[in-house]
Order: sequence, then C-alpha cells, then structure tokens
Amino acid sequence: MDMPEKLTACTQDCPDTCSLVVECHGSGGLTLRGNPRHPITRGFLCSRIRHFPKRLQRTDRILKPLLRTRGGWRSIGWDEALERCAEKLQAARREDPASILHIQGDGAKGVLKLVPKFFFGRLGATAVSGALCDAAGIAACQADFGSLDCNALEDLANARRVVNWGRDLSRGSVHLAALIRSLRRRGVPVLTLSPGGDGNGPYTDHRVRIRPGTDRFLAAAVLKILLDRRGWSQAAVDRTANADALRELLQKTSLEDLLAPCGVSPADAERVAHWYASPGPTATLVGWGLQRHPFGGENVRFINALALLSGNVGRAGGGSRFGILSLRNFNTDWARWGPPPRALPVAGIGRAIQECSDPPIRFVWINGSNVVNQAPDSRRTAAALEAVDFVVVVDAFMTDTARCADLILPCTLMLEQEDLVGSFLHDYVHYAPAVVEAPGEARDDHAMVGDLGRRLDPPVEVPEKETCLARSLTSPCLDVSLDDLRQRGFVRAARPLVAYEGMRFDHPDGLARVPTELHGEPPAPSEYPLRLLTLIRRSATHSQIPPEDQRRPPLVRVHPETARAQGVAAGLPARLVSPLGQLVVEVMEEPQLDPGSVVYRRGDWMHLGGGANQLIAANPTDLGGGAAYYGQYVRLESIDRSN
Repeated sequence: MDMPEKLTACTQDCPDTCSLVVECHGSGGLTLRGNPRHPITRGFLCSRIRHFPKRLQRTDRILKPLLRTRGGWRSIGWDEALERCAEKLQAARREDPASILHIQGDGAKGVLKLVPKFFFGRLGATAVSGALCDAAGIAACQADFGSLDCNALEDLANARRVVNWGRDLSRGSVHLAALIRSLRRRGVPVLTLSPGGDGNGPYTDHRVRIRPGTDRFLAAAVLKILLDRRGWSQAAVDRTANADALRELLQKTSLEDLLAPCGVSPADAERVAHWYASPGPTATLVGWGLQRHPFGGENVRFINALALLSGNVGRAGGGSRFGILSLRNFNTDWARWGPPPRALPVAGIGRAIQECSDPPIRFVWINGSNVVNQAPDSRRTAAALEAVDFVVVVDAFMTDTARCADLILPCTLMLEQEDLVGSFLHDYVHYAPAVVEAPGEARDDHAMVGDLGRRLDPPVEVPEKETCLARSLTSPCLDVSLDDLRQRGFVRAARPLVAYEGMRFDHPDGLARVPTELHGEPPAPSEYPLRLLTLIRRSATHSQIPPEDQRRPPLVRVHPETARAQGVAAGLPARLVSPLGQLVVEVMEEPQLDPGSVVYRRGDWMHLGGGANQLIAANPTDLGGGAAYYGQYVRLESIDRSN
C-alpha cells in the first residue's frame, strides 16, 4: 500500500533548491516530483533528482564503517570506529591541534552541514581556504559591489533583453532555463557569449563565439565602444569610486588590441554594445566557467563593470547575476568559532599537505567532498593523503577519495536526513525532513561528530540538532518559527527584488568599484596547444556518477580542424597529455567548438580510467583562492594500433 505524499526539499549542490513531493510506495520505492505550489519549482525537476532514489538503493553503497587493514577493508562497528577516531584525534590534539585538518565540500547543502565545521573549529584544527567552484567570482563581486548580491530571480521578468555570458542553460539550472524560455516566448531576446559546444541553442536568439578565458577583453572592448560612442551612464559613474581610472586605461588601449585576444570581430563587439546601450534594462547572466581561468576574477569584474557603467545595475530588470550565497538568509553565528590557526588552499591541497610543517598534518577528516577527484593535481592529493597518519572519509560510496582513507564512515544522503536549506539562485528557504529511513548503519554528520566529541578528553559538545535548526531561523530576513516552517515547507526571505537599488552599494562609502588593470592572456605552450575545458555534465552532480555510467575510455570533443591538426580521428582512442600525465580518451568532432580547446565532461573517477583533474596543475585563480582549472593546456596524440 502506498504511503501519503511527503514534502521535502533538494539539498544537492544545485542552484534550484527544488521543493520536492515524495511518494513512498509500499514496495520501498520512491517517486519524486516537483512541488507545483512552489513559485520557483513549479511542478518539475531535473532528471538528476528524478532518478536520485536509485542512488539511495544502490547495492555498492557503504552501509557500515570500513577500516583499512593489510588484507583489505574490514567492517567494524560504530563504537570501534569512533574510539579509533577519538584515539587518533586526541593524540594529534595533544601534539598541536593544527596537526588536524578538516576538509569539507558542498556535496550537500544545509545549515546542519555547518556542524562539522563548528566541531573542528572548537578543536582548533587547520581548515581549508578558497573554494573549488565559485571563489573567484564571489571575490570579484565583493570587490566591485562590496557583497555578493543580485536582483531576485523573479525580477528577470522585467528585463527587456538578456545577455547570457557563458552559462550552459541546458546543463545547469532547469528553472532558470525555463524562465529564459518563457521570456523568449514573450519576445525578450537573448544573446549568448560563449566558446561554443554548449546546449544553449534553444535559449538563444543571437550568439557570439569567444575564445575561452578572454571574457574580460570583450567586456573591456564593449566598455570602450560605449565610452567612445555615447559615454557611460553618468548616474553610474557618479556612484563608482574609481571610474576615471578605468576610463584612462581604456582610452590608451585600442579597440583592435582588446578584440584580438578574444577572437571577436568588431561587428560582433558592436552588436554586444548595442544590447547594453539600447533603451530599457538589460539583464546579465554571468557564467561560472569563465571564473575558473587564471584571470577568472578579472573576467567577472569586467563583465560587472559593463553592466554597471551601461546603467543596468541597481534597476529592475537589470543587474549582473553571478549568484548569491545559499546560507545568506539564515543566522549562522551559532556555528562560528573564531579563525582557524591556519588554512591550507583547497585548490592546491595535495601540495599544501605535503609541504605543511610546524606541525605536519597527522589527522584528516573529509566530509561532503570527493576532493581527490575534484581538486586539481589529483594524484598528488591522493599521495599526500596516503602519507598522513590517519585519514577519515565520510561517504556512501568507494570514491577516489574514500580509497585513500584509513577509515570510511557511512553517511546518510538526501531524503534520509533532516535539514534547512537555502538556494544560490533564489531567496526561498526550505524545511527538508527525512522522508525515508537511512539504510544499514549510515549516520548523519551531527550524529557522527556529536558522538565523537563526547569521547574526547575534555569532551567537545555540539549544540543539539533542534537548537541548530531553530537558531538558524533567527535571521532579520526571516519571520518564521521552526514549527511553522515544518508545517509550511518553505518561505521566501524578506529580500528586495532589486539589488543595490538606487546604486547604493555595500562598500563602506556606498560606492561601487571597477577594475583598473587588464592582464594579458598567456599564449598556449607550443608543445601543449589546446586549452582543456572540463565542463559540467547534464546527467550527474559533480562526481556522483555510478560506475556503470562512466564511459571507458572517456570522451573528449574537439573542432574537426583540431582533430586533423593533432593527427587524431573521431571514434578512435587517443592520448590526452599534459605535463602531469596522460589519459586514454576517445575523440569526437564538434564543429561549434573553439578550435583551440578540447572539452572533457568532468566528474568520472580515476580508478575507473577517468579523472581529468589528474592532468590539471594546482594553480590558483587571481582572486578568491579558486582553482584555475581552465588554465591547463594539453595535446592529443594518436595511438598506434598496429602494435
């Protein structure tokens, strides 16, 4: 007999944060549907979440703590597992708490995901700095506007036109994509700027192809065209602290010099300028890929400057939309415990662990992250973890990171754990109850670290789960109790529809800032002529890919001219080579791609023959301590099949 439907929310690392209707069948199966009453979810979901119940029921899921032994993995009970953790943690704590390293990712969202950070903060452990995904863009927006903010998603309905600067709407947010479709049906045109190879065809009226990583040059060129043709918005200039410095930079740089690096024609640059100069508001969508280049922060800053100085920031229907912080509408003060004694850069975590001294890292706890797979220089990260005295990985599957652990602790997954979750796309906050029982001996983070903390001497207490949830709602932009939110399922935070309205910005003086330097784009090395773009997949979140869905060899896409120049053929295996190593891949030709690039859909696992990050050097972005994934150059080599 089927059970009544239950309301919960998606906690995956996805901007949409959908409200979910869960139908639990008597057979143990689940059906997920989008909540039709939710103003953003509107009754539909992406395929990743519709198929998520299969992930919960996989036979290869880890359901008991696993201890590494000389003979392989051995199942142990939770008491033995946590006693071993406590013993190792206590020894490292006595020597120096900074010898403990906590690595936490965003594999799942929610306020209770702050509990491990609180726990290791209380211990005085070493933390990580920067981020693997959006750090450069966040830092860029903070430098420009004093904060990370943008017009509400609902405000896009007021746009007269949309410039999509690099977002792949077909593989990202399905609800943003649906909104763009509806705008186009109403006659709102969309201009897409990208290197090609994305799925933006159904969401685009006009397209301009740009060389990867050179967005700052095109934005600067358009700013120069506007400056020379009609001048910038005087109202915006008056609210910008350093507009004169940017004007001086552009006046001494020719339009030809700005367009040459990005490979955009003067006619296409004029087209972009026309969009920003036309009457009525222009909304700008800023992609997350363009900030994963070495000058990713500068890319975002010049796009922000274009939106600002064309008069499109601080007005309805305009704005520059990079994103918002998913926890910004909650009170997270309860989880803060002062600054860590030191922080290691997550973008180069393998090298940082190896070079760490005074004290060296002795104990590592990893949760919410397949960091070996996801961070650059994967093999070095794996080697660094394998050399640490004791590594604990919290996971549900035997990932590349879990394989480096001394102890694996099985965790609950979405739908099996209670939490409150926000979005980095919209301002709704949700109550996400557990709607199914966790299988086997899987535990949530709060239960793990709470039990572990009680075993230490002196003990480290974490707040009760109910306290964490209730205190998180004591926010100036929320007027709802925990009991009320449990009944309602979701509420919208009291945030304005227009960010920086009246062009009042969040710097202390209330003024915006614009970039005043424009760094050149380094040329490709002669022996590695192709830029490696490790782009998102449509069918999986990060590395959450079932083994049977991982293609062997991995598929890469190149322009037909590139395949000929590299001496490789479509449909045949080849070697993808960087200074760090090589992978056997299969080549596919795609005429829409930039000829200087090779596209690899990221997330597959090293021990299954994939893992592009093992080829990518661990270099930081210019701002925010992000990972400059797209600064890596590679080559393709044919494989002699006659031997």
